[in-house]
Amino acid sequence: MFNDLKYKYNTLNSFGKLIVVNAVIFIVLLLIRAFRLGNFQSYFILPADFGDFILQPWSIITYSFIHIGLWHLLFNMLLLYYLSRVCLNLFRVKTVLNIYFLGVISGGVLFMAIANLWPNDFFGAGGTLRGASAGVSALLLFVAAYMPNSEIRLFGLFNIKWKYIALVFVSLDLIRMLLGLNSGGYVSHIGGYLLGFYYAKQLLAGKDIGKGFERLMDALMSLFRPKSNLKTVHRKKRTSKTSSKTKTEFDTLNKQTQIDSILDKISKSGYESLTAKEKEFLFRQGKK
Repeated sequence: MFNDLKYKYNTLNSFGKLIVVNAVIFIVLLLIRAFRLGNFQSYFILPADFGDFILQPWSIITYSFIHIGLWHLLFNMLLLYYLSRVCLNLFRVKTVLNIYFLGVISGGVLFMAIANLWPNDFFGAGGTLRGASAGVSALLLFVAAYMPNSEIRLFGLFNIKWKYIALVFVSLDLIRMLLGLNSGGYVSHIGGYLLGFYYAKQLLAGKDIGKGFERLMDALMSLFRPKSNLKTVHRKKRTSKTSSKTKTEFDTLNKQTQIDSILDKISKSGYESLTAKEKEFLFRQGKK
């Protein structure tokens, strides 16, 4: 069964694997809490205080893998599934990953920035941030801005354009943020929206703002790839001596072929049948 699951996982695209990883982490954290094995997730969620963030800088990415509850996880992963399918039909996997993770980072940065400028009671999540919502928000606004007339079929009943879905989500988030309902979480959504919108507009202008981030991630991932044990073998160039020897052998073989041909002609038709050139060649070879 393990091998079967491993095979199915390997056949998934990058976002399919991302969804599976989020689900597995959610289950693992549930088990850790159930057996009271410690509060490990505190090292991976994003703190509002910048001083705490300095001690765990990786949390600007890892917070997106931690979800509060089952509905939080299901809602984010369902949106991620549909949005990634739309984007992957038109763009490279790495481009879509750039949008997603840059949205995660932008949401986290805006969350910390507002947290240090706004009263503490502005946040309803205990001064921490978790969940993939900022990355999903970035993809939502990217799709709405880059291809506003693309549609999704809801519940198999009717089609609706992504730009209208984005409009509803942004409006609801702004209202809930202003009402102070988990305002910190909705602030991160706004950070994701801004990144997705800006990314789309720059891409429409012919500029991919995620290239630098992509190179950075490639460099970091290369540190964890196993090094190959294969050695590079170089073919030695032939020396002039070898080339000269080959040419000499070829000339000798060629001359011997000509001699054999002339002697065969003599045996069949006599010496007088030879041309002047053939007689001269045979004469020179006989003197060597």
